[in-house]
Amino acid sequence: MEKTLKQDEIDALFQAARSTMSEGSAEIKARILPYNFASAGQISTEQLRAISMLNDLFARNLTHNLSAWLRTRLQVNLVSAEQIPFNEFLLRIPEISYVASIRLEPLGALSVLQLDLGMAPAMIDLLLGGEGQPGELRELTDIEEAIVASIVEIVCRELTTAWQSVGLSFNFERRQMQTQTARIMPVTEKTLCLSFEIRMQESSGLLNLAFPAVVANTILRRLTGEWGGRRRHSTETRNRLEHAVRRLQFGAALQLPSVRIEARELEDLAVGKLIRLAMPVNRLSELRVGGQTLFEAQPIRMGMHRGARLETAMEEGVVQ
Repeated sequence: MEKTLKQDEIDALFQAARSTMSEGSAEIKARILPYNFASAGQISTEQLRAISMLNDLFARNLTHNLSAWLRTRLQVNLVSAEQIPFNEFLLRIPEISYVASIRLEPLGALSVLQLDLGMAPAMIDLLLGGEGQPGELRELTDIEEAIVASIVEIVCRELTTAWQSVGLSFNFERRQMQTQTARIMPVTEKTLCLSFEIRMQESSGLLNLAFPAVVANTILRRLTGEWGGRRRHSTETRNRLEHAVRRLQFGAALQLPSVRIEARELEDLAVGKLIRLAMPVNRLSELRVGGQTLFEAQPIRMGMHRGARLETAMEEGVVQ
């Protein structure tokens, strides 16, 4: 027997269906979370573990070698490894502090090293034959600054040794004043910041390192083995990439070397005037590609076009 629904029963069914749909929609919306683009590129747990292992090795090596150099017992420990904007790193630098720029090769990038000067009097006292007594926090004299620079060079040498696996070399460039530090990299640059505690018998302080994003990304890729992925490309893929790369275009210029001209000659410039350049007549032009001087060359004519006959390779312009 066919059952006929009454109007109130039909309304009840529709009401139940609408309630089920609303609950399902609410459940779906509850699972949607807003994405924070500022968190992109953050260090993963695996990468942080690899960085910590690498810098624990640096801390042990620096502990041994710096203790031998200062002839005293000290301990270097990794305190933290984090990604922060460069302006936040600048805010952490004390007013009286030793800040140096460190060049990382072969990337040619600059990083920042900051050393608390609270440890400097004790270290200088040890090197001058004392017992390592702490002193007041103050700016360094020229002699004291040279001694601290030697300590920074030891730090750079141990960093290079510990970071051999990522192929980076740390080279101490020079001390930077507080007003100059902000010019090393953009203040909004996301940096990899490493903090080490140096603890001596009578004093302690922090050694902080800030690497720009290009260096941090290179380090993370090499530590996690992502660079090895290039070896897994098929022959067809490599050939296609090589073919595409060979079609890239670079700006090139054939020009004379730079010379200096007196201001009075520039003042008298006019069409048809001859200017004497301070170079011999047999001086060849320079072929520059991408801003790099590659060859000395002779201008020639090739049909309806200009050309350059390469004469001598310039050692400083050879791409490694």
